[in-house]
Amino acid sequence: MTERQLREQEFQLARYRRLEQEVTDPLAACLLHSIVEELEAELRKDRPDWHGPRN
Repeated sequence: MTERQLREQEFQLARYRRLEQEVTDPLAACLLHSIVEELEAELRKDRPDWHGPRN
């Protein structure tokens, strides 16, 4: 995966995290949480030094 693709994936992850925090429907929150977990797992696989969001 290229550096640009990794940055795009991090951006997408940030968007889903934001949605997860804002959503009020329990089912939607659960689905978004699953998406976030999958994206985090992909990032850890593709970038072993990735430990979470930048602060």
